[in-house]
Amino acid sequence: MSTPLRRPLPVIQPRPAHDGSCGCGSGGCGCGGSGWSDAEAGLDRVRHLAADVPPPDGVDPAEDPHLSGFRQLLERQVDRRTAIGGITAGLLAGLGLFQTACNPIASAETREKAVLDWQEYFQGNFRLMTDQEKVDTVRRLERLHELRTGQRVDISPSDARPGVLYGYAFNISKCRGYMDCIRGCVKENNQDRKSAIQYIRIHEHKKGQIDFGHAEDDFFHEVPAAGHFYIGTQCFHCQNPPCVDVCPVKATWMEPDGIVVVDYNWCIGCRYCIAACPYDARRFNWSEPVVPADEVNPHQHYLGNRLRKRGVVEKCTFCIQRSREGRNPACVEACPTGARIFGNLLDPDSEIRWVLANKKVFRLKEDLGTEPKFWYYMD
Repeated sequence: MSTPLRRPLPVIQPRPAHDGSCGCGSGGCGCGGSGWSDAEAGLDRVRHLAADVPPPDGVDPAEDPHLSGFRQLLERQVDRRTAIGGITAGLLAGLGLFQTACNPIASAETREKAVLDWQEYFQGNFRLMTDQEKVDTVRRLERLHELRTGQRVDISPSDARPGVLYGYAFNISKCRGYMDCIRGCVKENNQDRKSAIQYIRIHEHKKGQIDFGHAEDDFFHEVPAAGHFYIGTQCFHCQNPPCVDVCPVKATWMEPDGIVVVDYNWCIGCRYCIAACPYDARRFNWSEPVVPADEVNPHQHYLGNRLRKRGVVEKCTFCIQRSREGRNPACVEACPTGARIFGNLLDPDSEIRWVLANKKVFRLKEDLGTEPKFWYYMD
């Protein structure tokens, strides 16, 4: 029997190219050659997909919303070798934690930490938890962080707000390449300082062409450079996200508000999602992330900027810890030129809806059919 881990990556079938020019004048630009998209048509497709497309294949929370972490582990389909390896690792880890938890010589905090680590080991998928299980999970994580570091953090398990579908627009003519958005993102989202993980890239292009193959995204000179312009990229939170389809353990999915998220406690680090993403939006923690204690942002979300661990994938979440409170992502606030627009696509009075209705917009690699909720435009 084939297992999910052996499932091949999906083949992305390109859509027929549309007629017309993208306006960049290059012919071979990174917008996929599909030209300026019709904003309303693109938005209609996103709305249609958001309304009609069923959730990805997998265990449906509606079928068994109380599926525990133990059952999720036991009922997952794996081959014999993987099962034996998992059982052995689990027994060894469990034995160690059990010995620590029952050791009368160990301190009370050490025993408490061992119990919490034990519970975390068997934690279920966040998407399938009840509301109370989500609350218990974030409280356990908060306590674990306090026991490990002596610092307190506030982790939210908040769900998507009804009637919201987030989208993003980037004004190419306003970006000057200052990279304040990157610095704001790193600080807000507790990204690893040691490996310098960055969710956002600012690409420096020569005027007259959009060529991501030759554009610099790691430049150190005065900006804006003469004869150049700048385009930012990050996770586009596609309405048809190929990264979600390839995850063998359902550790990544799209929320009802359109944000594509990752359950770091459920990610096994296979990096299928990185290979499937056509926009280079995901990052992998090859080593234990390092964030200085005095730089940790204590205002966190379980699916967002809580501290990650080695061996898991992370990415932009539209600053879910902020956007679900009605605030803009950190990159939008940090941009000194107003090049970034974020808002609710379902709100006809939102600024992003005005941009889509009144500007010539386009999306990158639109011919792949991923329906990114991230548009570019110029004044």
